[in-house]
Amino acid sequence: MGSASLDGRVAVVTGAGGGLGRAEAIGLAERGATVIVNDLRSSLERSDVVDVITGAGGRAVPVAGDITDSATATEIMRTAVEDLGSLDIVVNNAGITRDKMLFNLTDEDWDLVIAVHLRGHFLLTRNAAAHWRAVSKQTGAKVNGSIVNTASEAALLGPPAQANYGAAKAGITALTVSAARGLGRIGVRANAICPRARTPMTAGVFGEAPEGSVDPLAPEHVVRLVNFLSSDDAENVSGQVFVVYGPQVMLMAPPTVDQVFAADGDAWEADDLAKTLGEHFAGRDPGRIFSALDLIK
Repeated sequence: MGSASLDGRVAVVTGAGGGLGRAEAIGLAERGATVIVNDLRSSLERSDVVDVITGAGGRAVPVAGDITDSATATEIMRTAVEDLGSLDIVVNNAGITRDKMLFNLTDEDWDLVIAVHLRGHFLLTRNAAAHWRAVSKQTGAKVNGSIVNTASEAALLGPPAQANYGAAKAGITALTVSAARGLGRIGVRANAICPRARTPMTAGVFGEAPEGSVDPLAPEHVVRLVNFLSSDDAENVSGQVFVVYGPQVMLMAPPTVDQVFAADGDAWEADDLAKTLGEHFAGRDPGRIFSALDLIK
């Protein structure tokens, strides 16, 4: 097992004009997939992604448009199904940041980040799911579809200045798990990746790449996981969340119950609940919160 070919498969990567999406599109094409590359028209006009793929003998088809617009998702699907004859792999990558402390976030800061990340993931995932369901009903057989969504450690850590971004990425994680559960019976896998990658969007966080050594935050490390999840090698992998950077791929555990507080009778008395919970949290480390800070180093 390993390095399964993607020959004959049709993939779409959103936000493919630059950064991680560009690297993912090139990586899928190198494995043989025909890749629909989506980004804003201005981003695609500045991008070399189509030229790089075609120059290496691959096939790339650009579909310009804002992924928050339902018409863009519709056109991506039309291009895949009508022009290319299939849709097999969806890589939802498009994203944007507007980092501010919660009390400084504007309505626009919130709406834009939620729209690009969460609505963008939803629209294309929903349309692909509807297509795959129709194909499965028509043929009476399972399809072989893969969805790779881009979540983030921000959904696990709750960064103080990324309430909008963290909320969007947490929503993407839930969307992914729901899609995996709802579409598995028709042969569709859905997984989420939380990538650490040095891209224009993260330049302010990670800085410049080190000289003279392998960059642990190079997008290519993430591409290898995306290629795997898109291939038949991952036929048994669905509903999972991975953190990936450099040589490390971490499989995140599902949420677990930390403590159960049970009333003596049929319902809690207010004083009893206050006493029980108050005593439980008394003296605890105030930094121990509903967050994965102790898991991600």
